[in-house]
Formats: sequence, C-alpha cells, structure tokens
Amino acid sequence: MFNFLHTFSPQPIIASLGPINVYWYGVLMVTSILAALAITLYLARIYQINREQIFDLSFWLIIGGLVGARIYDVFLQLPYYLRFPGQIIKIWEGGLSIHGAIIAGLIVLAIWARRYKLNFWKLSALLVPGLALGQAIGRWGNYFNQELFGLPTTGNIGIPISLINRPIDYLNYSYFQPTFLYESLGCFIIFLILISLIIASRRKTDLGTKLYVLITALYMILYSILRFFLEFIKINQTPTMLGLRWPQIISLIIIVIFSFILLTKNHAYQNQKKQLSEKS
Repeated sequence: MFNFLHTFSPQPIIASLGPINVYWYGVLMVTSILAALAITLYLARIYQINREQIFDLSFWLIIGGLVGARIYDVFLQLPYYLRFPGQIIKIWEGGLSIHGAIIAGLIVLAIWARRYKLNFWKLSALLVPGLALGQAIGRWGNYFNQELFGLPTTGNIGIPISLINRPIDYLNYSYFQPTFLYESLGCFIIFLILISLIIASRRKTDLGTKLYVLITALYMILYSILRFFLEFIKINQTPTMLGLRWPQIISLIIIVIFSFILLTKNHAYQNQKKQLSEKS
C-alpha cells in the first residue's frame, strides 16, 4: 500500500460529466458522513435514543459542522480569501477545518440538548465514535487534493506532490510526508478505542453520565494530542503564536478543557459514591 502511495499521482477529479466535475474530496466527505451516521444509528440502540431524533440532530450537525469548518479555515487563510473571495464557497476543492466543525458541532449539540431537555454528554458520547471514523475516511480527500502534506522525505512512504501544489520553499522536492495517512490511521485507532469501550459497557442497564463524559473527553483529548504532534511536520500556512501553529494552540486548549472536565466529573462522581456508601 505504501509503495502504491509512493508511485501513484492522485488527481482531485474522479470524472467529468460535461461542465460538471465529480471530486474525490466531495465523494469522500459524503462517504464519511454516511459512515458516521451508520455508527451513530447503531449506537443509538445501546443508548436507547430514538432513531428519528438522530436523523433530525444529524441534519443540523452536518449543516453547522460544514459552516463552522469553512469559517474556521477562512480565518486560518484570511489573506488568501481576502484576495480571492470567490473561493470561499468552493468547499468541494477542500478547505474544511475539523476544529471549526467540532466547535460548531458542540454549539449545535448544546442548543439541541437544552431545547429537548436531553443529556448533553449522552448525545456527545453517541456521536464522537462516528466522528472519529468519519475523519479517518475524510482525510483521504486531502490526499486526492494534494493538500495538508508534511515535510519533504526520501523514504518510500513519501507521496508525490505536483509542482503547482508545492509551497514555494519546497519546489525542489518531489516527495512529502503523508500526514493525511498518519491522521487517518490515528483517527481509526481512536474510533476502535471508543467503540470498544462502549461495547464493553453495554451490559450495564444504565451507562451513566460518568462513562458518557469519559468517551467524549477521550475523543477530544486523544485527537488533540494526535493533531498537536502532526502539526510539527505540516508545512501549510497557518497563523502562529508563541512558536506554535494555531491548530496546536487550539489542540492544547481542548486538552486542558476536557482534562479539567474529566477530572471534575470524576471527583464529583467519587464524592457522590462516597455519600451513598455512608448513608447505607
């Protein structure tokens, strides 16, 4: 497989039907959404959540996620989009940031949970395994668009990048680190961890908020750790702060927030358990 990636030159368009082009990026985005939805519907049976409600929530999460992902990416490359504002709407050519999708998704989820008086953590734990799987699939869209690759490499795992897609500082290099592959594999491992944890706990009549928080926090922390270290080898332009790339800053913030939530919720759970034990 790695030898194939080393010798194959990916093209963004699958086929052209007259003036209409079918892009790998778009096909893979749709595939990732369908895969995430399938996993979520499967887990809905374990969580005892109505499937119709999942379809309604998924619609707003997809819309909100796409909008958030695009706005965030525009922010990261603001000088480019100020020069070429017409490119903002061309999401089929790439440019969707997962951090933007996550932030927008959390906002949509919080509004939905409050409106229908549902457990926010239960809903988020239902969704994040499918999100991880969707990311594992969707990252291959970056491969076909020849974007978000890493530093030059002479190893057999390096992928060829056409001259037009190389940053000006790297025009003399032909092969680059396949960061899309690293992130895809990492997200798939996160998916396996989360789904295994849920399946192992399914015998319980009530999975409980403690587990819901754990599943959500694990996804947020593990993905943020993965993303933080991958940013060291990425060479696409992005704002920097304190010597770190902006996605690394966001990843660190997410790690701190969800580590705090996890510790706080666990402490509250232990206190509650202790009080119940004393009463009995």
